[in-house]
Amino acid sequence: MPRLSEVIAALESLWPAERAESWDAVGTVAGDPDQEVTRVLFAVDPVRETVDEAVRLDADLLVTHHPLYLRGTTTVAASTVKGRVVHTLIKHDIALHVAHTNADTADPGVSDALAGALDLRVTGPLVPDPADPAGRRGLGRICALDHPLTVRELAARAAERLPATAQGIRVAGDPEALVRTVAVSGGSGDSLFDAVRAAGVDAFLTADLRHHPASEARAHSSLALLDAAHWATEWPWCELAAGQLDEISDRHGWDLRVHVSKTVTDPWTSHSPSPGAPN
Repeated sequence: MPRLSEVIAALESLWPAERAESWDAVGTVAGDPDQEVTRVLFAVDPVRETVDEAVRLDADLLVTHHPLYLRGTTTVAASTVKGRVVHTLIKHDIALHVAHTNADTADPGVSDALAGALDLRVTGPLVPDPADPAGRRGLGRICALDHPLTVRELAARAAERLPATAQGIRVAGDPEALVRTVAVSGGSGDSLFDAVRAAGVDAFLTADLRHHPASEARAHSSLALLDAAHWATEWPWCELAAGQLDEISDRHGWDLRVHVSKTVTDPWTSHSPSPGAPN
């Protein structure tokens, strides 16, 4: 069985920490480098539900997309929510490793997984990484559809293919407009509107769209907006990442057991449509 340090080295080869944004908090949060790893769990969030799932699975390593501590802390006391997570991990000898913005810009990365879940053909990054001479890494992806769909049909595909959430898919734009090209970005994407407009796509699918950026984007053009739940747009990456680690495990003869959490950690739990609202 590989040691944790060997598995972490493999993960760092996929998502080098130096490619994370300066404000980010990625890498190994907990774990003994010399401990053996036999079972790994991938999840979006390092929260009580996924940590408890790792305990039930008898996992040795939990890999998450979101950081546990994005900002500094002065305590990991078990009387705090995140401190309890740390205590549970250490008590059960479970390591925690985070790949966040370094997984967003990877090739393949979070937005590639999102595009794949929607059966979209990636043609390039939305915001290319200038450090990548091949021009494949970067934030978001520009995609093409093999056959045009209406905005309504594309939204229905997203609602069907992405994990179910209370929000579903919100849409701004003419539901009958044809879509041939789409920009996608897993997670919060309304900081990317300039790049989306420059790409000249017909639609933009992302998460966490706020009122003013969305309103301004619609005022600039006929761009259709599809707003999904943050967690749902990033969950497909867990399956992609698990497959990548499976391949590495086979190559090295590690015989790792790699799992993907299906626990819904989206914070929204229900949705009540307004009477008479447009559907």
